[in-house]
Amino acid sequence: MKIWVDADACPNVIKEILFKAANRVKVPMTLVANHAVRIPPSPYIDFVQVGQGFDVADNWIVQKLAAGDLVVTQDIPLAAEVIEKGGIALNPRGELYTLENIRQRLNMRDFMESLRSSGIQTGGPATLNQNDRQAFANQLDRWLKSSTKERN
Repeated sequence: MKIWVDADACPNVIKEILFKAANRVKVPMTLVANHAVRIPPSPYIDFVQVGQGFDVADNWIVQKLAAGDLVVTQDIPLAAEVIEKGGIALNPRGELYTLENIRQRLNMRDFMESLRSSGIQTGGPATLNQNDRQAFANQLDRWLKSSTKERN
């Protein structure tokens, strides 16, 4: 089992939680972005810088991930592809994307996109707060526990 991080838009506080978890549980983790990302020295953490372009990092992650891997992303279309491939998709607010909710999330994303393209100001997501960080850490721990059992 492996953790993949769509690092282009992943908040630093979430990366720190991931770094600690990867080292604590000794699970391999790869951050993927089209710009340089600092990572701590660790045998479990690495970084891949991909080229510039639309969805280049997303496509790279989808090509490399295996069923059961965890992908941390805010990108709903990427999450849909991860689920389709048998992976687990988790956003930085601790919400799991599932077969049951991904279609609704894609529809809402498309609806909001059409509002923005017609000139309506929709605002952005709320600032990541302590509850979000805790929810993320809790979901990550659940995945780590279940994947650790599968490895043993």
